[in-house]
Amino acid sequence: MAWFDHGAAHISYEDAGTGQPVLLLPGWAGSIDELTPVRDALVLNFRVIAADLPGSGKSGPQPRTYTPAYFRDDAEALLALLQSIQAAPAHIAGFSDGGEEALLMATIMPDAVRSIVTWGAAGSLGNNLQMADAMAIMVDNPIPPMQEFSAYLKAAYGEANARVMTQSFAKTLRTVMEAGGDISRSLAASIRCPALLITGEHDFLAPPALVADMAQAIPRAEFLEAKGASHAVHHEQPEWLVETVVAWLARQ
Repeated sequence: MAWFDHGAAHISYEDAGTGQPVLLLPGWAGSIDELTPVRDALVLNFRVIAADLPGSGKSGPQPRTYTPAYFRDDAEALLALLQSIQAAPAHIAGFSDGGEEALLMATIMPDAVRSIVTWGAAGSLGNNLQMADAMAIMVDNPIPPMQEFSAYLKAAYGEANARVMTQSFAKTLRTVMEAGGDISRSLAASIRCPALLITGEHDFLAPPALVADMAQAIPRAEFLEAKGASHAVHHEQPEWLVETVVAWLARQ
């Protein structure tokens, strides 16, 4: 494990393997540990830099207070990480928020990104305000679909820290949604590298229509729908996802 500091971000990452670099990013509040099957498959042919997002996993600050600027702040911090360890240009593979960061990175510094693979990311948050409201009460009164994630957050971060994280995150989600939901959708045409955007058939956070729209707006993008899956495709269909990601990156 190694550390990289950029502004307020204190990023925990692991660097293994040889070949073209791949930056592997989990989702919000997640950890690189949950992407072990993807990492183990990629490290056979690539140099894999697996990093926890700022404020998530082992990365700081914790507890993190999220603002609408955090998407761009994190993208810039991750680009700085790649440059500091001489890993740019890199392929970037990311889940959920990790995927949103990947898309943003390609708009901020196109020459640093060889290709992008995402699952559960749409370049936009849409207008699912009910989801933002559910996030705000996740620690103390989680709705049934979020009960398991609520238990994970409290176990991983402690109840008090998890409450700070979820409430500030929910406030930022609502602010971005009320402003139109855009993260990188308005910049999609500027993404020059090849991209593969995957989402689950039943993903309520990054629904197929929203992800397909983002893919259509990126000049060299492909869209894949994981039939029967919801948001966490890497948990629900791990073998299919690993095979798909590894095969697609091998062609780039």
